[in-house]
Amino acid sequence: MTILLVGFGAALGAILRYQLTRIGNHIASEFPLVTFLINLTGSFCLGWLTASQLSQPMTLFLGVGVLGGYTTFSTLNSELSQLWFRRRYHIFLGYWFLTYGLGLLVAAAGFYAGL
Repeated sequence: MTILLVGFGAALGAILRYQLTRIGNHIASEFPLVTFLINLTGSFCLGWLTASQLSQPMTLFLGVGVLGGYTTFSTLNSELSQLWFRRRYHIFLGYWFLTYGLGLLVAAAGFYAGL
């Protein structure tokens, strides 16, 4: 049962991320804005979920499943490496610092919101 909960949640999260990415592809920018916003909102939600003390099945469904499928560490790193190899160092540094710096802050904000 747990595997089905996590798998169904991951499918929902991946579908949501895919749709947001499709919509965001219409924005012409070298900065990977869609991935940035997806990871920030996922960080906030995971912080909130961590503090919310939901039941274990709900936490697995939402945290491991939905948010695991929604957020994307691999895309972040792929986009960072592409920026580096294209010598867009200022965008690379901004993306890296903003993602990790704001990611920590919004996760903490989500945690406090869930208390």
